[in-house]
Amino acid sequence: METKRINICGIPIDALTMQQTLDKIDISVREKRPLHHVVVNAAKFVNAQKDIKLKESIINCDIINADGQAIVWASNFLNQPLPERVAGIDLMTALVDMAGKKGYKVYLLGASNQVIGRVVDLYTQKYGADLIAGYRNGYFYKEEERQVAQNIADSNADMLFVAISSPKKEIFLDTYKDIVKTPFIMGVGGSFDVISGLVKRAPGWMQKMGMEWFYRFLQEPKRMWKRYLYTNSRFIYLVFKEKLKQSAKSHR
Repeated sequence: METKRINICGIPIDALTMQQTLDKIDISVREKRPLHHVVVNAAKFVNAQKDIKLKESIINCDIINADGQAIVWASNFLNQPLPERVAGIDLMTALVDMAGKKGYKVYLLGASNQVIGRVVDLYTQKYGADLIAGYRNGYFYKEEERQVAQNIADSNADMLFVAISSPKKEIFLDTYKDIVKTPFIMGVGGSFDVISGLVKRAPGWMQKMGMEWFYRFLQEPKRMWKRYLYTNSRFIYLVFKEKLKQSAKSHR
């Protein structure tokens, strides 16, 4: 069955539930068929409007999920409703659990040595040492990227999770996926920080209200205030602008 794909301001998003996404990924891994995944939130959506490489790396993905609740709200507002939010960290958690149960191997790329070491220890304790095909921190120079990609390929991992900031992770995956050749690849942003316990995730009620960004802001206000002030207001502007275009078309 073909997936319905909507379009908001030039950014395509797949109308998939969490379970539908997991099922597609499971099939891809079992059949060793490459599948490139990305999640989109308000900040990434806004940045992609002016960063052509980021936008192309999103469009080139096989599955594009709505990571932020704001994207789901926008889809309803624009009469292109998405079934639900598929948060990147929730998807990663479910996929690692799937890997542990089905014997898939994962490669972890990103964060500091301390953080990724903690994540590896936690996963090894829970699922056993066979889960981890390999790992390394996310600090490397551009001229090292090809070798990093080759190291991932040599690990024979079934799933690759990249916890590097945007847009570096999206562009890295889009550029080197033909070298990596891991059946499933996705960027997971700051998920390793959350899993390691370094950063706390917002309570469930805040996630449902679409206020996870505000909880993140409260933890690091000096670093996050400008980012969220700009991207959130810009996102609202772009969605309302798109709504006005829709109304003008319907009147014509």
